[in-house]
Amino acid sequence: MAAAYLSNILFKGIASRSLSTPLTGSCYYGMRYLNTVSNDPDTHDDFKPANKHESSGISLADVVEKDVKDNPVMIYMKGVPDFPQCGFSSLAVRVLKHYDVPLSARNILEDPELKSAVKAFSHWPTFPQIFIKGEFVGGSDIILNMHQNGELKEKLKDIKSKQ
Repeated sequence: MAAAYLSNILFKGIASRSLSTPLTGSCYYGMRYLNTVSNDPDTHDDFKPANKHESSGISLADVVEKDVKDNPVMIYMKGVPDFPQCGFSSLAVRVLKHYDVPLSARNILEDPELKSAVKAFSHWPTFPQIFIKGEFVGGSDIILNMHQNGELKEKLKDIKSKQ
């Protein structure tokens, strides 16, 4: 019964998501990915999480650089745009969604090494971190200030809106 209930909730969540919303770049929507390893001795190694970046030979610094270069609006945040896990990340997403631009995001809570790589890349200690057209802009307070004084509208004007 519990499995049927969970399956029904999952199906409704997938079905309610608009199929016209593009998943661009490295966006994560809806589901939360857990990186915890079970202490159960019966857990097989195949089911333990693996660091895909280590096995691919790509450094996290390269991943961050590619994210920032390939996505017109990139946000490194706590949580995902549809489920922010801190007030500052939530504020940044709300402000950016106001402009109807494609928003790419990575959840820094999933990978402490990614969090460190982003900090090293931007030389900025806090999150969220927002990059627009390859340039580090700042956090939620800066985005809000730019929104209020019209700078953000100007900065985002030539980015095509979501389809």
